[in-house]
This record gives sequence, structure tokens and C-alpha cells, in this order.
Amino acid sequence: METLVTEAFQQLYPEKEPKYYFSLKYSRKFKPYNANVKLHGDNLVFTLSREWKSISRDIQMGLVQELMTKILKDKKKTMNMELYNLFLKNVHLAVPKTKTDEILEASFNRVNDVYFNGMMDMVNLQWGNDSTSKLGSYEYGSDTVTVSTIFKDAKTELLDYIMYHEMLHKKFKFESRNGRTLHHGPEFRKMEAKFPGRDLIEKEISRLARKHRFGIKTFLNF
Repeated sequence: METLVTEAFQQLYPEKEPKYYFSLKYSRKFKPYNANVKLHGDNLVFTLSREWKSISRDIQMGLVQELMTKILKDKKKTMNMELYNLFLKNVHLAVPKTKTDEILEASFNRVNDVYFNGMMDMVNLQWGNDSTSKLGSYEYGSDTVTVSTIFKDAKTELLDYIMYHEMLHKKFKFESRNGRTLHHGPEFRKMEAKFPGRDLIEKEISRLARKHRFGIKTFLNF
């Protein structure tokens, strides 16, 4: 698979000779369709989740190039990178929905009916840990919304606000611009601001977080 990385580099930098030693491996430890790259001296090490093994070579090359440009701080774009981004934005369609929770599902359905006209496809739903810094997350590869357990007994509107935020991530996905991946673009922020009583709810969430862990300074970094 090192050949794939070499070809990815040559496509990005046809005028350059690589000054790195490349390696690529697949890991069971990663969540579906996750990947990373690390630079150790002259070694560029790419690690992909095992799900990538069955995906087309062109899309894998786009993923490697995406990682490569990030770690090398470059803004180049290729057709393979476009293919990779298109794949990642649509992989949720093929992900099985096997995880759910009664409280989270009720929240998802409320938010879906009120803010998305009931058109949002169901996701995997799960509780995380009792984090007061990472209140919620949405993973594209596994189509999963995870919510901190501090909201298990919280007011309905607080949980629904967190759910709304993560559902917006599913709706808007991400965009690549000037070598950066944006997860909170202008449209995202505009729609997020439409949640009724948003400012008051964020203050209540901050108080809830303080209750669970006194001294945390930032509560809405999610």
C-alpha cells in the first residue's frame, strides 16, 4: 500500500522527489472511516480504519492526499480529494442503524419534527461519558450522534439544543476551503441561531456543566 501513498504524493507534487519514507496501515482500533497521519522525522505514517480496505483505490488516494496536504500545510486540491469528500458526505446512507436510546431518540424526533420537517434520516444514537467540555459530537463515518451523560436528567430543551447542534452537522456536513475543513460554516451558524432562547439555553448549559465539574472555563466547545 506504500505504492498508493507514493502515487498520491506524485500526483500532488509531480515536480518533486519525495523526501519522506511512506507507510500505510489499517487499524481495527479506529472508528469506521476514520484515519490519521503522523510525521516522525522523515517518516510519514498513514493509518486508516479497516473499513477503508474495501473502498476504491481512487477514493483512498483522495483520503491520503487530504491527510498529506493537512500535515504538509498545503492547499492543493485534486479530483481524488473531491471524490473522497463526496464519499465521506454520503457514507451515512450505507451505515447500519443499530444504536439507539429511548431518551435520545425522543429528542431526535422532537428536533426533527420542529426544525427539519421530519426529513432528517435517523442516526445512531448513544450516550458518551460525563464530559463537561465535549457535550456532543456527530461522526460522519458511523452516522452517530453522541451526547454527554450530563444531559440524561437535564431539562428537555437543553438536550434538544445539543441534539439540534449535532443534527446540523449531519445536514451541512463540512466544506473544504483554502486547505481548511470547516465544520461551522456561515449557513450552519445562521441556522443554529434560530433555536428559540439560544442565549439563555447556553447559559443554563454552562451552569449545568459547572454543577458536574466546578472550575471548567469553556462549556460550549462542541
